[in-house]
Amino acid sequence: MYSFEYTRPADRAAAAAAFKGDARYLAGGQSLVQAMKLRLSSSDTLVDLGGVADLKGIKVDADKVTVGAMCTHAGVASSADVKKAIAALAELAGGIGDPMVRNMGTIGGSIANADPAACYPAALLGLGATVQTDKRQIAAADFFTGLYETALQPGELVVSVSFPVPQKAAYVKYKQPASRFALVGVFVAQTRDGVRVAVTGAKSHVFRCKELEAALTQDFTAAAAKSVKVPADDINADLHGSAAYRAAMISVMASRAVAAALAR
Repeated sequence: MYSFEYTRPADRAAAAAAFKGDARYLAGGQSLVQAMKLRLSSSDTLVDLGGVADLKGIKVDADKVTVGAMCTHAGVASSADVKKAIAALAELAGGIGDPMVRNMGTIGGSIANADPAACYPAALLGLGATVQTDKRQIAAADFFTGLYETALQPGELVVSVSFPVPQKAAYVKYKQPASRFALVGVFVAQTRDGVRVAVTGAKSHVFRCKELEAALTQDFTAAAAKSVKVPADDINADLHGSAAYRAAMISVMASRAVAAALAR
């Protein structure tokens, strides 16, 4: 690991002031610290957000759930309020990584890192969430822009994420056994604005599957989802699976997600 300066501010103003030059925010560090240990990433300064109290907490209103950026995966998974309002979100958080990752990793860190196989991006896009930063609001559709790329500007701090409460929703992933990242993960939601289907693990970043959305708008059943043939264009291929395999698995995971949503 390369040498760096470490600071742990107590509030957002101090965090913003500490972000100078080649600095990075540390929001759990379950991806960043590992990359730094392998010397795949470096930074002059790490600004640890763990001491910023107003970046934590969960608020549930009649029509939305707002999760603070420094809420851990375990915190979201165990929240009775989240389970009641959006059970699919709590279940998604509970399936991330292992106990250590869930107790240290945060929603803000996850979405800012924008791993192409991360689970939270599917929830953001599948539910039509809004990311609140210290400067602006960013719709989920505009937030994830590419491989490990987001709309965040240097020094811009994720404050919270607001998820509209759906009518029905579920997330199912086919996970890599060691990492538990999604080889293919599908979040399906019936919302006031229609059916939304978000897929992670299959392309350079999370995306909505229009073919599945169209089919499920006509017939919201597992059979309808499974009958959709998703094009393999631009689908990831690696040692874990070909593009054609992943494309086929999108329909399978979607059908399982629909079944789970209908079973609630």
